[in-house]
Amino acid sequence: MARGSSVVDIGCGAGRAVSELAGHGVHAVGADPDPRMLAAARKRWPRAEFRQAGAEDLPFADASLDGYRADKVFHLLRKPGRAVQEARRILRPGARIVLVGQDWDAIMIDSDDAKLTRTIVRARADLLAAPRAGRQYRSLLLDGGFDDVTVKVHTSVFTDPAMLSLLTRLTEPARSSGAVGRDQADRWLAEQSRRAATGHLLIALPFFVAAASA
Repeated sequence: MARGSSVVDIGCGAGRAVSELAGHGVHAVGADPDPRMLAAARKRWPRAEFRQAGAEDLPFADASLDGYRADKVFHLLRKPGRAVQEARRILRPGARIVLVGQDWDAIMIDSDDAKLTRTIVRARADLLAAPRAGRQYRSLLLDGGFDDVTVKVHTSVFTDPAMLSLLTRLTEPARSSGAVGRDQADRWLAEQSRRAATGHLLIALPFFVAAASA
């Protein structure tokens, strides 16, 4: 974004992106519905501007901003289409919107039991409000009245044993929901631990990056 332009960072969390944008001369405003995250952001970046708001209902006037950024947010929204409509409302003609996020139903994990792996990934994804939002970015933006829509996919590959914690976070909700049994979950995690110990762990996660003009 050009210096002096105004941008909202949706789901700003602790405010790092807001601070980085401000460092480039952009007037950035962070928006997040979680008061605890906003308190942390204001403590870390006391000179920045933060507002408590969700993506579906933003405290900005019509056609008042030059840019909109949402990074790993839309999979948490029950009405992502409503969020895109709200983005369209607050952006000036010619303004830019950028959406970034993973597709939770497309996580790829190397395993001896492909069927069980698919069950675990799908079960964890289905607990999210919009787990497949990433692959829907293009349609969401087009339906929301945006132009010049582009979509790219960047796949991150992880082989570090430290990523076992991610697999545990995938498996526990799947087990708690009843999609897999405890024995299945334990067996699957044990296999992944063996893979990590022998250098055979592999997790691939696609990230979608969509951009468009208002």
